[in-house]
Amino acid sequence: MNFDDQLYRYFGSTGLDGLAPEVIAAGVEKMRVDFGLETDRSRRFALWSLLFLLGDAPDIDVAFADFADRDAARNFMELIEKAD
Repeated sequence: MNFDDQLYRYFGSTGLDGLAPEVIAAGVEKMRVDFGLETDRSRRFALWSLLFLLGDAPDIDVAFADFADRDAARNFMELIEKAD
């Protein structure tokens, strides 16, 4: 999944700056629905990662049944924390 494509798909824009809060909320809701329906592990992880960056990701233990996916999510969280 290309990041810009993902943003455009859910928010109608490749940038979130200047979007109305309602547009962002609607996009996040669509992402959460798609996340719940997605069966491909890599796509689920990509959706979860963007939801995490937007502050609306489900808890790791709920989001991922596979321990490797949980570890990858924790590593992602740590990398984001270090980047800040």
